[in-house]
Amino acid sequence: MRVLFVTFPWRTHFHGSVSLCWALQTAGHEVRVASGPELTDAITGAGLTAVPVGSDEPVMEKLNGLYSEEMQEALEGLGWRDELLFDFAENRADMLTWERLPWLTAFVTEVLKVMNDSMVEDLVEYCRWWKPDLVVRDYLSYAGSVAAAAVGAAHARIPTTTDVDARFRRHFVRVRDEQPPEDRQDALADWLGGWAEKYGASFSESMVTGHFTVEQMVSSMRLESAVPQVPLRYVPYNGPAVVPDWLRGDPPRRRVLATFGMSQALAVDHQALGLGQVQGMLDAVADLDIELVVTLPERLQKKLKRVPANTRLVEFVPLHVVIPSCSVVIHHGGTPGFLDSIAHEVPQLMVGRVIPDIEERGPRLERAGAGLWLPPWETNGPRIRELLVRLLEEPAFREGARRLREELLAQPTPGAAVRELEQLTERYRDRSR
Repeated sequence: MRVLFVTFPWRTHFHGSVSLCWALQTAGHEVRVASGPELTDAITGAGLTAVPVGSDEPVMEKLNGLYSEEMQEALEGLGWRDELLFDFAENRADMLTWERLPWLTAFVTEVLKVMNDSMVEDLVEYCRWWKPDLVVRDYLSYAGSVAAAAVGAAHARIPTTTDVDARFRRHFVRVRDEQPPEDRQDALADWLGGWAEKYGASFSESMVTGHFTVEQMVSSMRLESAVPQVPLRYVPYNGPAVVPDWLRGDPPRRRVLATFGMSQALAVDHQALGLGQVQGMLDAVADLDIELVVTLPERLQKKLKRVPANTRLVEFVPLHVVIPSCSVVIHHGGTPGFLDSIAHEVPQLMVGRVIPDIEERGPRLERAGAGLWLPPWETNGPRIRELLVRLLEEPAFREGARRLREELLAQPTPGAAVRELEQLTERYRDRSR
């Protein structure tokens, strides 16, 4: 069969699907990966075939120019816009009333338009020619759902975190349908429906949910789903990787990795830790008998006032290369750091609040006994030190990490999942096309 992966141009979102792309290719299927032109090198660097679609304007530039004056005024009435992202992980009905839900949906729809609209026409044109049987899209990449609807392909989503977006959507639809017909605003359905009608299709909720979900989250942290789930073992992939000299042997002391994702380089205004907090962390742990490896862009490294003797600064190191040698990983909650740590049985400390599902996943990590979460209002050097010492010294955290790794290993490998994808594709693709 022909399988088209679709992702907006963001490397870490693409990286999470690479192992499944490889598995499908190895099983004899044709695989293509469609994204904005800025991701082409990352796709071809993974040994996959790229289909560049849409504008070559960097996605961060698009997002920075997002907010119209009308949208700004409306958001001011709801709360600071960056806080709104976390309402999508909220699960309390009293916090998600119809007074807020339409504007929350309108807000995220504006973000999704910026990520997707420029890709849609090129993508549909390509799909009408190539005729994929299955479209697999990153959960934010709705251009893929439009293309699937336009050509009658089966359609799957890949969440990168706990699937709070799908839960939010179910809550929204339930509350929307309780309103009078004239008061059922649904910006997401209007946007997707407009694109679908352009190509002779019509909106259905499957454009939001997919026909099924490819789920890499460990089972104990997975949320309920309204559509079939295909469990998939997370296989670390962090892009082209080289093992540096300093990683070719056991560390001289217990190694701790502190990494805050690509966001440190690409989204300076939205960081788990500001530079002052990074400095505070370095100062607070300077006397610990550890090797602290910190990934930080060179331009930020130069702004640090002090670098303790126990600290190694690097711009980048592949997570799957360094984490096996670590005793603890400190990170911002991104999926690669989270699942790579689980894959290698390493306790973790999540800091800050830049990932929308962090208030769901942080407490679940703590209940699993595999790590700790430090919210932004508690994040400072002394608190990081306090929790880091606990993770280093209390054996229970390593045991909790071991249990999560066992859950991860119990999930089907990408190769083993291919057969189920074949069966679901046969069930859901449009036989009349």
